[in-house]
Amino acid sequence: MSREEPLLAPRHSSEHSSIRNEDEEDALLTGERTNRFRDGPQRDWSFWRQAGLFAWSLIATLAVIILAVLYQHKVTTPQTGSDGLTWGPGGKPVGKRNVIFMVSDGMGPTSLSLTRSFRQLELGLPANDTLVLDRHHVGTSRTRSSSSLVTDSAAGATAFSCGHKSYNGAISVLPNHTACGTVLEAAHLAGYKTGLVVTTRITDATPACFASHANRREYEDLIAEQEIGEHPLGRVVDLILGGGRCHFLPRDVEGGCRADDRNLVEDAQDKGFHYIQDRNAFDGLNEGQNAKLPLLGLFAERDIPYEIDRRFVGDTYPSLEEMARTALSALSKATEESDKGFFIMIEGSRIDHAGHGNDPAAQVHEVLAYDKAFAAVLEFIEKDDTPTVLVSTSDHETGGLAVARQLHKSYPEYKWLPDVLAKAKHSGEYLQKKLNEYLSSDGKVDSQKEQREYLRESLLKQGLGIEDATDEEVDSLLQTDNEVSPSYLFADMVSRRAQVGWTTHGHSGVDVNIYASSTKDAWPLHGNHENTEVGDFLAAYLDLDVEAVTQKLQEQATLSWLGDPLGADIRVEHLDSYHGDFRKRGEICNCGQH
Repeated sequence: MSREEPLLAPRHSSEHSSIRNEDEEDALLTGERTNRFRDGPQRDWSFWRQAGLFAWSLIATLAVIILAVLYQHKVTTPQTGSDGLTWGPGGKPVGKRNVIFMVSDGMGPTSLSLTRSFRQLELGLPANDTLVLDRHHVGTSRTRSSSSLVTDSAAGATAFSCGHKSYNGAISVLPNHTACGTVLEAAHLAGYKTGLVVTTRITDATPACFASHANRREYEDLIAEQEIGEHPLGRVVDLILGGGRCHFLPRDVEGGCRADDRNLVEDAQDKGFHYIQDRNAFDGLNEGQNAKLPLLGLFAERDIPYEIDRRFVGDTYPSLEEMARTALSALSKATEESDKGFFIMIEGSRIDHAGHGNDPAAQVHEVLAYDKAFAAVLEFIEKDDTPTVLVSTSDHETGGLAVARQLHKSYPEYKWLPDVLAKAKHSGEYLQKKLNEYLSSDGKVDSQKEQREYLRESLLKQGLGIEDATDEEVDSLLQTDNEVSPSYLFADMVSRRAQVGWTTHGHSGVDVNIYASSTKDAWPLHGNHENTEVGDFLAAYLDLDVEAVTQKLQEQATLSWLGDPLGADIRVEHLDSYHGDFRKRGEICNCGQH
């Protein structure tokens, strides 16, 4: 019987037995039989395969990270375009797109302060409530013209339409008396649909600068002719909505004021325009869905009434918001099958007039109407599929408005009182018309006592909410030979009680705000800019060559088509200087500032 070896006795080993034992241990641990000699080559292949997969996944992960970083860089870093402008993250949109340019004529930064506080008081809103415009502020614009540090609307709008400085009074004409192409003309020639919407005369300076050319803004009859297509480039506007019917009709026709006997309404219809002139016809457009282009809508003989007055006759005149919505819908529908979009200029025109009249009550309602129109445009952009940018700015500030006023020699209290404006139901312009109608009415002339009573009760109390008018204020309104217009006097009575100040009945040289629909799309307008840079942006966004249009105009047109040549007394370049003529200006005009 052989001797049994102890269980723990050392075993003789060899290289093979060692490997075998390791294999056996692996088998015990894994439950699988192994054979290192047989599986060795497969194991080597498995190792390299796993290593390869690991390397590939590592490279792929790194590639994804790099692409993500590059994409993030692109969408968050401003891009410099071929036009030389620095565009927002992601660059400038390509393909079909629209530009909506809004002009708040005469609205300066203080107009926003005035209106914001008025709205908060009237609606019982908290101090942190803001206008829609406030939430879209991106920059400011410097407004000087080529002839003055204080521009007028014509030179201001020429900077927007042509991208060039020109002299006060110029309608898209350069200081060398040649026409400059406009962004609207360039858009039309490039296949875009175009539109103009205003609350003043469509022949007024701002709309005129986009679709006509004239040496002087006063040539409104000539401007009307060009707007309906009597123009070196032919018709360039597809949609026109606003006032100013009188410059389209001869003087011998009711509501006409042309110096000749031409009926431009009939001429426009002969050229293919669909013409409307009242609220019923406007409503028939069904918010633009029934509009047929080209469309000419003239809803007032001259200017559409101030919003503070229009709201009582809304069945006669459409609002700026309504016209904007209708115009955008009509242009969108007209371009839905096109690879080109549209360009439109929408102007809150009468903010400027309220500033000229130093009328704070009219001013706040005009700014609110503009804010509503701005909001309506934003709503359109949000719903429309075509990339669209909205840019809004003012050509200048009007009135030198200050939300403060020192009424006495003693140090003033720090306050202004918007509740005074909230009591006003009408503008000074409206009340002046009512006063003139009363004083010129047929029949017996009322006594001075009766006139004073009419003024106090019907105009001051009911129209402005003023019950503490002095005898001096009332009598000044009844003086028909007064050099200061009653509308100025009415407005000043409101301004004094509200402690709102004005420095002029004209324009001022203050920088004005720039607003936009989005920070990204209006990136080139961030910060402070010359007003011509706004014009450059409008053209660049649509990839338009405005200078080529200028060249085309100068090749096709002669000087005579711009109206009478300017006289030698018209300054077109270089700023004026003080001539020591302070006393020569005669008496200092109080202009309603008693």
